Parts: sequence; C-alpha cells; structure tokens
Amino acid sequence: MIRSQVYLCLIVLLIGALTGLCFWAQRTSATFIAKDLPDRRQLVASLSLTDLSLWTEARYTRHPSMADLFSPFQDNPAALEHFPAGSLMSPSGPRPLTTLRIRHQGQF
Repeated sequence: MIRSQVYLCLIVLLIGALTGLCFWAQRTSATFIAKDLPDRRQLVASLSLTDLSLWTEARYTRHPSMADLFSPFQDNPAALEHFPAGSLMSPSGPRPLTTLRIRHQGQF
C-alpha cells in the first residue's frame, strides 16, 4: 500500500512540474515575441541574411537555398551520407534552367 502511495505522489508531483513548465514557457515566449523578436528581425534585415542555418555539419545542410547540386556527392558519387542532417533534409526543388549568352557587338 505504501508503494502505491509513493508512486501516486510522484506522478502528481511530475504532472505539477510539467504544468508549471508549460506556464513558464508561455510567459517566456510571450516576452521573447514582444521584446527580442523585433530586434532580431532588424538585425537580419541589416545584415541581409539569406536563410536560417539549420545544422553546422556540411555546407549543403547549413544553407539549403545556397547549396549547389553536386556538393553532397563531392567525395564520391556513390558515397554514403556521413552527415546525419543530410538524411533528414529533403532535396531542394527544381532549379530554373539558366544559360549565359555572350554576343559580340562591334569591334573592340
């Protein structure tokens, strides 16, 4: 009988702690949104940052929008993925077909 009471008290304490953490997280996120987020948006705009750096492992996982298509296969085209983040990311979408045309106009 004593073991079940200890277990019940432990469960009630854990539920109370989790409830308290939820309320604390709500208060701190509201403070972050009100105070820190506008400053961070201004910093991103002033530094002209491109996108969020998701992982610090490989260059094609740090900034997916700026990665070239062959960078995951730079070691060997048949090499296995050795960065865990590479297996979590989906491949980037189709890229636009671009060509560079140089026309000769007149004499130099």
